[in-house]
Amino acid sequence: MIMQKKIFVTGGTGLVGSNLLRLLVSQGHTNIFALRRSSSDMSLVKDLEGKVNWVEGDILDIMTLEQVMQDAVQVYHCAAIVSFDPRQYEQMDLINIEGTANMVNMAMQLNVEKFLHVSSIAAIGRSETLKQADETTDWQDSAWNTRYAISKYHAEMEVWRAATEGLSVAIVNPSVIFGAGFWDKGTGRFFKIVDQGLKFYPTGSTGFVAVEDVVSYMYKLMESDIINERFLLNSENLPYRDVFNAIADAIEKPRPSIKVTPLLKAVSWRFEKIRSFLTGSSPKVTKETAHNSSTDIEYSNQKSLDAFGLPYRSVMDSLREMGEKYVAEKG
Repeated sequence: MIMQKKIFVTGGTGLVGSNLLRLLVSQGHTNIFALRRSSSDMSLVKDLEGKVNWVEGDILDIMTLEQVMQDAVQVYHCAAIVSFDPRQYEQMDLINIEGTANMVNMAMQLNVEKFLHVSSIAAIGRSETLKQADETTDWQDSAWNTRYAISKYHAEMEVWRAATEGLSVAIVNPSVIFGAGFWDKGTGRFFKIVDQGLKFYPTGSTGFVAVEDVVSYMYKLMESDIINERFLLNSENLPYRDVFNAIADAIEKPRPSIKVTPLLKAVSWRFEKIRSFLTGSSPKVTKETAHNSSTDIEYSNQKSLDAFGLPYRSVMDSLREMGEKYVAEKG
């Protein structure tokens, strides 16, 4: 039966991967394998115990990949490192680029029917003049691109290379993803920062999307006949100020009220660089994140809507739901 086809998922313990696994189980799939590291936080997948076959390893371990991907019909590649900390750049390049190369090479070797790669709007790239972006936007080498963006762009190049060599692929480029679960990293950390009394708000804007929408589109794309195409997944383009205000309202905390000026931005990332060096901790603000927080780019979702017709959730509704969960889990 089709629901017994073998599906392999990387990054299954993360925000996107855990929600994808939950969706696959809810759709009746019974032959799901997922990769996890020995150190992986399993808190987001406790409810999936006995419903997913977990294999310990990582995407740099070719022998493990060969073993676990045997007979896989579909592969969802969600694993990646998101970091703006220079101390993690080397490992991020290894996982995001070399790891993706390992994945597509093994998928070709084992005749996987379809390979879906989770990229990012960061892989679209940034430049001083870019104000709107869609699937046709060409990457430009620019000082505005973060090291994370560059790693995701090169990961995409590995996927497109595999496509030219015969692998059926698809790529999704989600905007900034919101979803409950992790409150110490990713966008979940925004709630903790606001809870602790965030006073400053950035001046830029970008795209935002709920994780539930991301995995719904991923599943529809995988099950479709569409191959060798990419889709931007974006619910709304919003100012950061509106998002932080909504988070503050959702958890009943004061809204950030001080605008981040160019001078304040320049001082903050330099201060954090020194503090990080002295304490050995990760910087809360880097030159890259400070710069990106003041830029304005609108991301189109028209292609995804035309192809699948799935309505996107309201970002504000998603933030309210996350706020309720944050307050409940905080106790």
